[in-house]
Amino acid sequence: MRQQARWALALAVLCGVGLAGSGVRAADPAPAAPAADGTTSKAAGETINRIMEDSEAVLAGRGFTYDPAGRRDPFRSLVDPLNMPAHGPRPRGIAGMLISEVDLVGIVQKGKEAVAFFNGSDNKGYFLHVGDTLFDGKIIRIDRASGTVMFRQDVNDPRSIKPYRDVTKRLASAEEASL
Repeated sequence: MRQQARWALALAVLCGVGLAGSGVRAADPAPAAPAADGTTSKAAGETINRIMEDSEAVLAGRGFTYDPAGRRDPFRSLVDPLNMPAHGPRPRGIAGMLISEVDLVGIVQKGKEAVAFFNGSDNKGYFLHVGDTLFDGKIIRIDRASGTVMFRQDVNDPRSIKPYRDVTKRLASAEEASL
């Protein structure tokens, strides 16, 4: 069967006729005058064999490669979070929560140090200081005057230059909280 397909393609290439339904169409070859020693038919046969080998290699998956050239992988899901660590189960409490899962409720001053009060995804309250860690990052700054807490979130993205991202959580004002 494969040999018949090969001869049909060879005939189509030599005659300049496309094969219906196969998606293969030969370029319009200039008719060559056959030489007395048979060199034209030998060159045509080599061309046909090369075309068939290339076509079989592509069909078998050997003849195609993909160079992403810095672009994202088109077969990787966009829904999966890139920053989700893949190591083991999450610990209990605030250490097992993601930065996106906690809400900043308030900031209090304790001596010279500011302490942030968070509501976790388990509906429990947590007081955190600079340097305390969550599952995907740690607190690097608490600013009571502006009502912000800055996190350094670990990012597991091979395209990223830095292995982290700074995330800021802000206190909601009374007007924003009522909406």
